[in-house]
Amino acid sequence: MSISRVRGIVVMITGISFLFSCTNNTEVKHTDPALNHVVQQDDGSIELQVKKADCYSDKVNPSTNTAEWNVSVKKSGRFNVWITSATTDTTNLEYSNKVLLNVHDNVLEATPVINKVVRNSSDVDYPYFRADSFMGSMYIQDTGLYAVQIISDGIIPENEIEDSGSAKTKLVSVSLTPVVR
Repeated sequence: MSISRVRGIVVMITGISFLFSCTNNTEVKHTDPALNHVVQQDDGSIELQVKKADCYSDKVNPSTNTAEWNVSVKKSGRFNVWITSATTDTTNLEYSNKVLLNVHDNVLEATPVINKVVRNSSDVDYPYFRADSFMGSMYIQDTGLYAVQIISDGIIPENEIEDSGSAKTKLVSVSLTPVVR
């Protein structure tokens, strides 16, 4: 067997091993493109639900779990950003890392704390409570179509929640509400 043929076989085996190792560690959930597209509401608010996003999860490093939407912005301006979480602990959300929101390379990051607990919310199922966290404010300069990402260990794939039952906190949605002067 020639050296070039052996090298080819080694490269092919390495490529196949890499493909399977990446496949086992990263899970991608694609939604229907119509669900992933969000249009700004008439009052200027933008509601981004994780269950309607394209989600990417990494079992090895969950701090890079990502939810993405395509958002049509009709009214630009400054927005207050709120995160809604489902939690079993109403005193501590237990996010391991900061949550990052990226809108057209404009990044906002924060460690979520509980600003408001909503009991009996239809947004979350038992045994969870809804907890709202203020993340900060962000300025969106122009109208148009934006790719919006949120990166957090709180983005947990549905099958992992059902399998383990151990998720104390999960990110449910992100809301951008216009700041009125």
